[in-house]
Amino acid sequence: MATLVTFHAHPDDECIACGGVMRAAADAGHRVVLVIATGGELGEVLADPLAPGETLAERRYAETLESARILGAARTEFLGYLDSGMVDTPTNTADGAFAAADVDEAAERLAVILREEDADVLTIYDERGGYGHPDHVQVHHVGARAAEVAGTPRVYEATTNRDEMRRLLSLAREMGMGDGDGPSERDIESMGTPQERLTTRVDVTGWLDAKRAAMRAHASQITPESFFLALPDEAFAAVFGTEWFRRVGEPEGGPSFTTTLFA
Repeated sequence: MATLVTFHAHPDDECIACGGVMRAAADAGHRVVLVIATGGELGEVLADPLAPGETLAERRYAETLESARILGAARTEFLGYLDSGMVDTPTNTADGAFAAADVDEAAERLAVILREEDADVLTIYDERGGYGHPDHVQVHHVGARAAEVAGTPRVYEATTNRDEMRRLLSLAREMGMGDGDGPSERDIESMGTPQERLTTRVDVTGWLDAKRAAMRAHASQITPESFFLALPDEAFAAVFGTEWFRRVGEPEGGPSFTTTLFA
């Protein structure tokens, strides 16, 4: 059996990007370790109001532990950085913000965990962090450096298949479903990775109940009316039933995809 460490920027990123592979790995007997860079302090409280004296970071910490339990994580760690906020906001450069952290220093915090776990596999994000959020971009840089320092042998960039997203958006419009709060065509052009660059396609349809339950665990951020939870089951499976990755160091554009992170 192997150890998978999956590294994310904020609470709730884990279930959206890698929830399926986490639960599938745990069910297969692998050890799953979740690492979150920040407390998500700058998220909006969209539902389930905070209790008197409760901070959003405290709420999101508790939500993450529940999500991690659902997804089968044996260990959950926070690196202790502050949420940097959206792109081009003053909080990007605030003291303690993850986006402003020294890459080598942050990488060593993660490398400590990789060494302790003797990690076989690490997931990070693609070079744009999926959609350009400063903390997501920093996950890419810090994670890649940590793997080098710790000697982690297999690194996968979690991403989305840009070509598949275009196809699904076109299909949604044909079915009269294109006016929700999901990504627009313009959004898609700046998100994810072209299919020709991807190496790994993991079918997680067998674990979608766990993935959706983990999303529900983040009740302060993901409401029942959100794009993630309001989709009918068939549409949810189409959007979230495959998790896409690019394995670092593996040739791109091959004739077929690998279908596991543990090959």
